Amino acid sequence: MNPKLKKINTEYNKNADKIRELQARQKELQAQRTELENLDIIGLVRELGISPDELATLIRKSKNNNGPAAVKEETEYEETE
Repeated sequence: MNPKLKKINTEYNKNADKIRELQARQKELQAQRTELENLDIIGLVRELGISPDELATLIRKSKNNNGPAAVKEETEYEETE
């Protein structure tokens, strides 16, 4: 086999292994991030003392009225107070 081709194949396989490892780690990080976001949401809901049905109603009303932009604007306003 051509030495240059052998070298390229070796590097290619090494890179492919790194990519697989990084993709697996990325998947783990995404799962951790989602879990923490969900815990934050649950904490906020419990802090407000609203039921799951009330939360669903609130979300539906938000979507019907002004969509996600209105929720974001309210959140930004609350954070600056």
